[in-house]
Amino acid sequence: METYDALLASITPDAGETRTILDPATGEPVGEAPVHSVQDLEAAIAAASAAQPAWAALGHDARSAALLKAADAVERSAEELARLLSREQGKPLNGPNARFEVGACAAWLRVAAGTPPEPETVVDDGETRAELHYRPIGVVGAIGPWNWPMMITVWQVAPALRMGNAVVVKPSEYTPLSVLALARVLNEELPEGLLTVVSGGRDVGARLAEHPAVGKVMFTGSTATGKAIIRSSADTVKRLTLELGGNDAGIVLPDADPKAIAEGLFWGAFINTGQTCAALKRLYVHDSLYEAVCEELTAFAAAMPMGNGLDENNVLGPLQNRQQYDIVARLVEAARGSGARILLGGNPDPDQPGHFYPATLVADIDNSNPLVAEEQFGPALPIIRYGTVDEAVTMANALDVGLGASVWSADPATARAVATRLEAGTVWINKHGAVDPRVPFGGAKQSGYGLEFGVEGLKALGVPQVING
Repeated sequence: METYDALLASITPDAGETRTILDPATGEPVGEAPVHSVQDLEAAIAAASAAQPAWAALGHDARSAALLKAADAVERSAEELARLLSREQGKPLNGPNARFEVGACAAWLRVAAGTPPEPETVVDDGETRAELHYRPIGVVGAIGPWNWPMMITVWQVAPALRMGNAVVVKPSEYTPLSVLALARVLNEELPEGLLTVVSGGRDVGARLAEHPAVGKVMFTGSTATGKAIIRSSADTVKRLTLELGGNDAGIVLPDADPKAIAEGLFWGAFINTGQTCAALKRLYVHDSLYEAVCEELTAFAAAMPMGNGLDENNVLGPLQNRQQYDIVARLVEAARGSGARILLGGNPDPDQPGHFYPATLVADIDNSNPLVAEEQFGPALPIIRYGTVDEAVTMANALDVGLGASVWSADPATARAVATRLEAGTVWINKHGAVDPRVPFGGAKQSGYGLEFGVEGLKALGVPQVING
């Protein structure tokens, strides 16, 4: 375990080009991040290629033991990691935020270590015996986002290592310090060269996606960037897992209890201040309880404190960067200009430092409004009326993305029946965005392809091999 200052110093480069990372809550410097080059990437891939065979040869038990020790290392430095994450990303320490994210890193490492990818006997009829095994891929490239930088890095790294691969990570340029620090802690328990973070620009990401020595790329981010990775990976026929943009719909059925679901609706939409791929981003509510849902949700949201993440009282923080702030502000103004009713928020303080946009609820909005049709990725939730369940399902399925969705009802059987009609990779009942390291997760339509988590997630980090005979 290191102090916060020692951990930050350990990832600050002694030489070479650096970039100052600013706190999105205050605008003050957090630390200096290295600006790695394509040449640095080449060196990292070479080191990974050299380290991977011995790691694969250790076998599943030894690799699992190393991941469990890595989880212990994360927990030893949990508070220091959470503080750095809060300062760089903006999310508060408390609530489902920075401490929660660091805890999830340890949890995902442990589940990956404890999930057995057993060979599957496909046929055994006395004449033919065929078994399905999974061999390591080799070197995996992991390209991550800025919203959950530590947790999503572990989502990529843990199963890749568990299956015998080496990993080269390219973090977001907005949040490199968090990922560098996490890797520094993980590498206390991993062989040298097996896990490397290359903190560079788009040229580094593009080269990682096309590099002939990289057998698979895992990417979480926008659909546009995902499409670029698909194109870059084509010449080497890389395996891909892509978790891309979403615009998740929630449907509140007529039998729901508005007061009982208000807290779940709020956190489904506003976890990480709305900066979550699988957050609830458009809410469809039946006419019969529309005003009641609006009232209960507004009352709950109004009580949630927003401010600097290092303040133990806050549970909502700033948007991580100004570009995202401007997107949210533009979409809310489009809703206001169309005549929609602003129930809460929509009134940022121009004199407040940082990228703070208040929690905003927008009612009486048309389904075609940009705030509904575009992914806002921030603390603004449109609430749309519907008259029949068929109408709600049609509106929910109308977009070309389908990461997650939810159905809210007092009757789980009724909710499940509606859930089967929604075009999304995951549909939650009376909750939204509750991912679990044991449960496969992936998108539909242009929200990507491939599965993460659980046994299916491990299989995605291996090359299937049938042994027949």
